[in-house]
Amino acid sequence: MSKLEVDKIDPQSGTNLELGTSGDTITIPTGVTLDASNATTTLPSNIVTTDGTQTLTNKSIAATQLSGTITPSDGTVTNAKVNASAAIDYSKLNLTGNIALADLSATGTKDATTFLRGDNTFAEAGGGAFKLLNTQSVTSSVGTVDFVNGTSGVVLDSTYKRYRFIASNMRASTASNFGIRFRQGGSFISSTVYRMRARCFDDNNANHDASNSTGMDYMRLFARAFSNDAVETCMIDFTLNDLSNTSSYTSVFGTGGGNKGNGRAEVEIFSGMITNTTTVDGVQFVLSSGTFESGDFSLYGIEA
Repeated sequence: MSKLEVDKIDPQSGTNLELGTSGDTITIPTGVTLDASNATTTLPSNIVTTDGTQTLTNKSIAATQLSGTITPSDGTVTNAKVNASAAIDYSKLNLTGNIALADLSATGTKDATTFLRGDNTFAEAGGGAFKLLNTQSVTSSVGTVDFVNGTSGVVLDSTYKRYRFIASNMRASTASNFGIRFRQGGSFISSTVYRMRARCFDDNNANHDASNSTGMDYMRLFARAFSNDAVETCMIDFTLNDLSNTSSYTSVFGTGGGNKGNGRAEVEIFSGMITNTTTVDGVQFVLSSGTFESGDFSLYGIEA
């Protein structure tokens, strides 16, 4: 192999200079520096690199010039490097695992009962929805069915503006009037503060009317007495308003019905109030006599 030693090579004519012939390999030995920092370098369309890791320092590459897979080290992509103002093309992401809920910046409770809203907040589904707070089932004789705030998951406070009770499959041991008491100051009150009006219609075109009489120590919700027939049961659905509002009375409105004697189907409509403005934190289902022999009682908070 011959050796040519010169300090500079210029083209014989014009401005083009060619090294080698097609198919030749031009080798730059190890340790030699090829300095083109002051020149304009045109790269070929395909660049063949050696195996291993190459480092590109202080250079910017347009995203349109990148292809293939780019794999940053774990934990190296920061929030500032994500262009949140543009839509993410998920087809460009090679996601092989799951993003943990704890890694999301969204506020609110992250659990199986919530979803992620468009405002980056976890919330329960729907507005004005009914949230089941507590259920109780009567399978043997009991004198009352009590719902007290803070007991067994019961919520009866300012968390909800309105509360809803639904009770079904109710049957008494004796023919008995039915109603509720409110808990104030740590106990269920038995006094003349209850006022109500109820009307009942049956399938024989008969109607019955009832209201709280002086001295009645509960709010009566049915115009007619319960039946104690083993195959006749009743249900009721009513809403309580503003239990914690000390500027107005707590009011009740609802409907009910079922079989309450002589095999007659009946429908009830009623309304009532407690005539003081003390905070209420409990509701008690009561009978004028006898016991509850069956019944399924549910309490809901109305999210609105």
